[in-house]
Amino acid sequence: MDPFVVVGGDAAGLSAASKCRRESDREVIVFERGQWISYAHCGTPYFVKGSVDRLTDLLSLSPAAAEERGIDLRRGHEVVSVDAEDRTVTVRADDERFEQPYAELLVATGASAVTGPFDRGLDGVFSLHGLDDAAAIDAYLAAPEEYDPDRLGDGPVDRDRVDHNAALEPPDRAVIVGGGYVGVEMAEALTARGVDVHLYQRSAHLLVPFGTAVGEGVESELRDRGVTVHTDTEVDAVVGDGRVEAVRVDGDERPVDMALVGVGVEPNTALLDGTGVDRGPSGAIRTDEYGRTNLPAVYAAGDVATARHAVTGAETWVPLGLTANRAGRAVGSTVAGDPTPVGGVAGTAVVKAFDLECGRVGLVDTEAAAAAGFDPVSETITAGSRSGYYPGSEDTTVTLVADRTTGRTLGGAIVGRDRAAVRIDTLATAIGGGLTVAELERLDLAYAPPFSPVWDPILVAAKVVNGRLSE
Repeated sequence: MDPFVVVGGDAAGLSAASKCRRESDREVIVFERGQWISYAHCGTPYFVKGSVDRLTDLLSLSPAAAEERGIDLRRGHEVVSVDAEDRTVTVRADDERFEQPYAELLVATGASAVTGPFDRGLDGVFSLHGLDDAAAIDAYLAAPEEYDPDRLGDGPVDRDRVDHNAALEPPDRAVIVGGGYVGVEMAEALTARGVDVHLYQRSAHLLVPFGTAVGEGVESELRDRGVTVHTDTEVDAVVGDGRVEAVRVDGDERPVDMALVGVGVEPNTALLDGTGVDRGPSGAIRTDEYGRTNLPAVYAAGDVATARHAVTGAETWVPLGLTANRAGRAVGSTVAGDPTPVGGVAGTAVVKAFDLECGRVGLVDTEAAAAAGFDPVSETITAGSRSGYYPGSEDTTVTLVADRTTGRTLGGAIVGRDRAAVRIDTLATAIGGGLTVAELERLDLAYAPPFSPVWDPILVAAKVVNGRLSE
């Protein structure tokens, strides 16, 4: 039998390869065009900040460990085309090209950072979408005489890029373009490194998918920590000769010596161009409940693939770490002979802005909920995180959205300083279980003064929304 071939050696790809090898004796080949495999992308801002000591601490699986699992891992091998009819892929490695037959193919090529008009090849302009980016930014932030190359560990880092940035004078002022996950986390990281940070967001508030209450809370926190936040403001271009010197905003050039672009990602689907593969939202590869595409024996998983929304049931594209790992694992089981659904996604996500914790799940935006056919009711409440008399209680703000017709819990968001982020998992579980807000209100959540008040903030929100539904 021809092997199970995986294109991409990160979360979805190696999860699938490992699971397939664990449950079968199938030959599994993983082609990865780069050198890094299976790393924690979400940890890169914390490496830049200095909370993570070494770049290689972010590795989840080493090449040696992959090979110990019986995976034929081939780094530096780029799959350049797919012949779905003949079931072969064409692979390029150095100056060599060859064809590899497959019995099943998994496309797990991930996503790439969107750079728009800002990618001009100037020193001091970065995106953050990989370990080499993190290493380059870390080097750029250090004075040449203070840079510590031991922070890199022993991984396959792009040393030329690191050395180039380490030789440059560090920045005094940085602009961050985009107020999403990367923008907020890097505002904290750059501030910790002594940089004067200006964050630009073209919409009215930061972290748009988290809703207004979270966005406004984060904006206030960043400003209190010294970050200059510009909302409703769009950066048009970066300006410089060799190195970034300014950003252009409304025709005005504002001096900077570093720019970080965090305006989103897009799925890496070019490999399947010309194959007739179906595509879904954002151009991602359309898949069924088992990760199968419309091409015979071809699967897709992770940031390159669509999924089903847990609330609406509609096709969606949600590039998140757990989504990728879980989908890859499911595909690996299916290929090994145990058909396993990849599962739905609710967009559950958390992010930290200095000491402020934020979480979101499901449908937070009422316009999106109405467009999906619901009659949304939304309420935002603030309650204490612990019993009021117990030290350490902090205000916790919860936005909860439900359907007026059925009472079903549709989504929510949370922001606070005392274990706020983990509370979003209660809402994620409620959505996964199809609970109404009345059922959510009746959940028997744990109570003890050091941990929670009698009425947890989630229960308070459910009580208020449930009252609205009966009006």
